[in-house]
Amino acid sequence: MIKRLFTRYRVSLEQLTKFSLVGASGMVVNMVVAFGAKKIAPLIWENAQVNEVWLPIPGTPYNIRWFMVFSMIAFLVANLSNYQLNRMWSFRSRHHAGWFKEYLPFFIVGLAAQGLGMVMELALMHPNSPIALSSSVFNNSTGLRTKWYWAHLIMVCVAVPISFLLNKFWTFRAIRHKPAELAEQEA
Repeated sequence: MIKRLFTRYRVSLEQLTKFSLVGASGMVVNMVVAFGAKKIAPLIWENAQVNEVWLPIPGTPYNIRWFMVFSMIAFLVANLSNYQLNRMWSFRSRHHAGWFKEYLPFFIVGLAAQGLGMVMELALMHPNSPIALSSSVFNNSTGLRTKWYWAHLIMVCVAVPISFLLNKFWTFRAIRHKPAELAEQEA
C-alpha cells in the first residue's frame, strides 16, 4: 500500500522536496534582505524603525508600518529568486512556457501568500492580538529576541505550503501539458 502510494506520488514528492529546498533558500534570502532593510533604512530615512509608521492610510485609523515595507522588499527579492530556482529545478518548466508567462502567476500566488502572511505578521506584532508574541520574551534586546524577526520567520513558514500547492497546480501547469516527445526526452 505505502509502496503503491509512493510510486503514484513519487514525482509530486520529489517536487515538494525540491520546492521545500528552494523555499528554504528563499527563506534565507528573505531573512537576509529583511535584516538588511531593517539595518539600512534608518540610514536613509530618519524614522525607519520597525514599528514606526511609514504611511498613514487616509480616512482610516490604520497605518502601514516600516516592518511591512521591509517584509515586502524581502518578499520581492526572495520571490524572484525562488521563481528562477523552481522554474529551473523543482518543476523544470523553463522549456515549456515563457519566463513572464509563468512569472506573473507565480508572483500573484506569492503576493496572495504574502498578503495572508502579512496579516499573520501584523497579528504577531500587535500587542493586543490574541496571538501576539510575548514582549517579555521578545523584548528586542538582542537579534534572537527581536519580535519582528520571529514574526517574519513564522509568517514565511506559514506561506510556504500554500504557495507550493498553488504553484504546483496553477503556475507550473504547463509542464503537465507538454508534448509527448519532450516528456520522452526528459525520461
